Amino acid sequence: MTDGARGTHLRRVVVVAAAVMSVSMGLRQCFGLFLGPVGTELGVTAAAFGFAVALHNLVWGAAQPFVGALGDRYGPRPVLLGCGVLYALGLLLMATSRTPWIGLDLGLGVLTGLGIAGTGFGVLLGAVSRAAAPERRSLLVGLVSGAGSVGILLLAPAGEAMIAAFGWRGAALGYAAACGAMVVVSVFIGGAPRGSAVRKPAIPLGRTLRTALAHPGFVVMSVAFFACGFQLMFITTHLPRFLGLCGLAPAVGAQALAVIGVCNAFGSYAFGRLGQRYSPKRLLAGIYAIRTLAILAYLAAPVSATSTLVFAAVMGATWLGVVPLVSALIGRLFGLERFNMLFGVVFFGHQLGGFAGAWMGGLVLDATGGYAAAWWALIAVGAAAALLQWPMDDRPRSLPGAAPA
Repeated sequence: MTDGARGTHLRRVVVVAAAVMSVSMGLRQCFGLFLGPVGTELGVTAAAFGFAVALHNLVWGAAQPFVGALGDRYGPRPVLLGCGVLYALGLLLMATSRTPWIGLDLGLGVLTGLGIAGTGFGVLLGAVSRAAAPERRSLLVGLVSGAGSVGILLLAPAGEAMIAAFGWRGAALGYAAACGAMVVVSVFIGGAPRGSAVRKPAIPLGRTLRTALAHPGFVVMSVAFFACGFQLMFITTHLPRFLGLCGLAPAVGAQALAVIGVCNAFGSYAFGRLGQRYSPKRLLAGIYAIRTLAILAYLAAPVSATSTLVFAAVMGATWLGVVPLVSALIGRLFGLERFNMLFGVVFFGHQLGGFAGAWMGGLVLDATGGYAAAWWALIAVGAAAALLQWPMDDRPRSLPGAAPA
């Protein structure tokens, strides 16, 4: 493959991956906008809605290693197409069903969880990592990760406007249409570069998993990643409702999500660049510490529209900055032969945290009428993650029979 053709392929992969990521991740960060109107119409409690979002995260995490293995074997396009359709079907079912467990648990929970497993981080970042030269890999992964919240800049205000104009069902149908457009864009990611066709990985899944789980640094990184999901899914699911309890207008919640999206785009790119020069494990510990301190400061000051937007900016700057750093550590530890699958294993820890954070918030609200205990849980978990991540063992351990990264 010539340098020109390789460059063209890389640009196409990066552009399509960024576009798909912006819609896929942007949509799921808007789920919290539906909590109030869905509860009012269907009589669904905060805990029941939180469970559906938690189930979305759990299904996503459980499916990610297997979907990633399909991407390792067959390339990104068939996985993006199949999972994109499931994502759209889940939103369509949510919009049309009159039965809460079908629309929420099956539609929002299971189907969109399966959909984002193939249209989110693992498969897309694997495609970018394989297409990019090593010296540009972390930067481009950060760029694509940042696109994951660019979509929310448009999707959050659009969702709020659609709910106001057409009701929450109309907004869910609008989001399903956006997901359909994402499927069309996925076609253009293409197959493997000419001359480097996708092949069956030489290393069996079982051997890969045993080797990874025997590495203490890999285990620590996976456990610390739990805190990331725990904090972020609580915020995306429950921040709009929390602000309503504080007497702020619903528009502030949508504005906060949009600010998170803008700041995340810059933060992910910045951490991608920093990961090329400094220790990824120390940068990860720093992100967990910054988030935790930001939560403490937010709770210490009176909650207002201004303090909320400042808080959203700080959280957004560190939101998906973890992704290029985790990706860089996986490549350093084990190479790229089974990158998609190994990212899925680490990401399962993140999604367990997302499951716990989203559901915990609803349980605390129903039990106490407020979110104070939930915020303190976020602080405790974040502090523990920072302390675990800082001394992580990041020495490489090659998978038996693997090609070099």
